[in-house]
Amino acid sequence: MKVWKYGDNINTDMLFPGKYTYTCSTAEEIKPHLLEDLDSSFSKDVSEGDLIFAGINFGCGSSREQPVVGLKAVGIKAIVAKSFARIFYRAAINQGLVLIECESAVKSYSRNGDVKLDIENGKIEVNGKTFSFPKLPDEILAIRDAGGLLPYTRSKLKNKYNF
Repeated sequence: MKVWKYGDNINTDMLFPGKYTYTCSTAEEIKPHLLEDLDSSFSKDVSEGDLIFAGINFGCGSSREQPVVGLKAVGIKAIVAKSFARIFYRAAINQGLVLIECESAVKSYSRNGDVKLDIENGKIEVNGKTFSFPKLPDEILAIRDAGGLLPYTRSKLKNKYNF
């Protein structure tokens, strides 16, 4: 697992350039352009299970879903930030991408530091020091496990109405 660390106010155009908004719609089309204007190595070197650490207001900007779709598709396990833009936060829930607000963990992380994340119990260990964050609600974890809000809702309806 690798940790990618970025600063404050990382906006949706930095995560996925707006110039591709109308030409890239699938996860496979989105992935090569993730963070290309912020970190050109990201889309080539990111791996399943990697984490992103960031400062305040992560995901500010427009309400496009491509950044979240792409980050989920490349296998980002979670984004740990000091704070998130609300519209990005909602889009992440919709896609089943875990977002964790834990300012102290972000401040403690240094390049190539050791990180262990226990999402279910609300714990993150950074360089041997453990930090707590509010445990994610069971519904949010169920949405993540289902692969996003749409598959989660379909499953609930299928189980309820037997179709």
